[in-house]
Order: sequence, then C-alpha cells, then structure tokens
Amino acid sequence: MYNDGKEITEPAMKEKIEKAGESDLPEILEVYKEARAFMAANGNPSQWGLSGYPKEELLREDIALSRLYVLRRGGRIAAAFVIAEGEEPTYSVIEDGAWPNGKAYLTIHRLGSRTRERGAAKAAIDFCGELAKSRGEDVRADTHADNAPMRHILEKYGFCYCGIIYVRDGSKRLAYQLEL
Repeated sequence: MYNDGKEITEPAMKEKIEKAGESDLPEILEVYKEARAFMAANGNPSQWGLSGYPKEELLREDIALSRLYVLRRGGRIAAAFVIAEGEEPTYSVIEDGAWPNGKAYLTIHRLGSRTRERGAAKAAIDFCGELAKSRGEDVRADTHADNAPMRHILEKYGFCYCGIIYVRDGSKRLAYQLEL
C-alpha cells in the first residue's frame, strides 16, 4: 500500500497509521531520538538536535489535540508525525516566493522515523495527502535548509518549493506545498 518500491522491514499489509495515545509516548520519544541522530549524521545537527526537539510536553499537547499520528509496523512504532488542520500562522508571510494558491491545506509537522524504516515518510505523506484530498485541501510542509533528506523526500513526492517562512523562534525554513 505505501511501499515505494524499496525494501521495508515489514510487509505493507502489516502497517497501520493511527492517532497516538499517551501510552505511545515512550516509543515516540525513541523514534524522535533516532531521527535527531540521523539528521545530525546527515549534515543537519542543529534543526532538532541542540534542543532535543520535539520535547515531551509538546508531544503531550499534540496527543491532547488529537493531531499526533504514528505509523505502526509489525506492532512497533516506525514513524511519528503531526497533521495540523487550519491555517499555520508562520505561513502567513512567505519570502522569495509565493504559495501557489489560497486553497485550504493541512500541514505536516515533526515527521520523524526510525532509521531502518524504509518508506515511512512516504506512508505519512500519502496518508496526509489522502486525508487532504478527501477534504478538498492541499498539503504544506516546511523544513530546515540543511535537512537535505527531507527536502529530497518532499520534492520526490510532488511538493513544490514555494519560498522561505520563519518559525516561531525566528529561524528560517524552506516552505513546500503539494497541490491536490
């Protein structure tokens, strides 16, 4: 179902995406720990690594708001991500480009996966895309300029680069949109 032609650790039929619960938090924290290590090893040590982002308090808030999702494979969490509904305040100003349209959108935030889980990011993007399409919406995402793996994934799966936005702490991010 979500297999992009690469080998994955579990058959696609044994994977499931669902909203995260409080009991998932220890395993989700491990997923993000692995994701931070992967980013640091691939030229992006500062985006999440310096602050230990995302913090447990933020993840608890995401769970309470029912917007944190997990991808389960073979009974364990392979990836975690947020699907935020409504307008993202940090997307209201975009520099050196423009959003392609004013259509409603869902936003993917905090997409992290275990290092050996092939196709996990695609599964998350596909899930968000299917949800957005069913609602007549597009999908937006942003990432750090040093996050070459995430930029590659977004572009590979049809997102177009739109410009630069600034997140709440004032740091710059590259903004993308998938038109559906």
